[in-house]
Amino acid sequence: MPTGVAIRDVRAQLFDAAERVLLRDGPNALTSRAVTTEAGVAKGVLHRHFADFDAFLAELVLDRVARVEARAPALRSSAGHGTVAGNLSGVLIDLFGSVAVAIVGLIISRDELRARLRRDRPRGVPVLAEATAMLAAYLAEERAMGRIAADADVDSLALSLIGAGHLLFADRTGEQPQPEAVEKVVTTVIADVVQRRLL
Repeated sequence: MPTGVAIRDVRAQLFDAAERVLLRDGPNALTSRAVTTEAGVAKGVLHRHFADFDAFLAELVLDRVARVEARAPALRSSAGHGTVAGNLSGVLIDLFGSVAVAIVGLIISRDELRARLRRDRPRGVPVLAEATAMLAAYLAEERAMGRIAADADVDSLALSLIGAGHLLFADRTGEQPQPEAVEKVVTTVIADVVQRRLL
């Protein structure tokens, strides 16, 4: 990039480039050079905006966490509409069909990044923790509407759904699961609370 040419929204450009590298080549390939090359900018650009590469990665994770949290109101408002299994399946496909699996792999593979994230988020794996809270809030709405059993443990259900979703999508090099396969797993996980609601 020529000197003196302004880059618009450089943070977003670098985050998007990092996401492409993650999805294409995995966490081990994510270096500052790979990111700046993918973004088409000089290497110094990243270091002008972030203290170091781990600071950049922490901000990338927090940006993706914010995206998950921004989806929560729409999911909660879907309570009472469609089917519970259909709503949950759609969210899991959207979440894990994106960069979430690669972000989790990145967090697990980098000790310094994990340590930085733990300072502000001491519990759970970022992205997955927020996704679990989002599903639990949605399930609580469905429980309040009587679409699942009144005694449903929504926190445990949410954890089970996130774990199942992560396993379904974990092989980023393989074929992605079909929507029907995701819905089958979701239906199995929630079957008890749906059936008990009908009794």
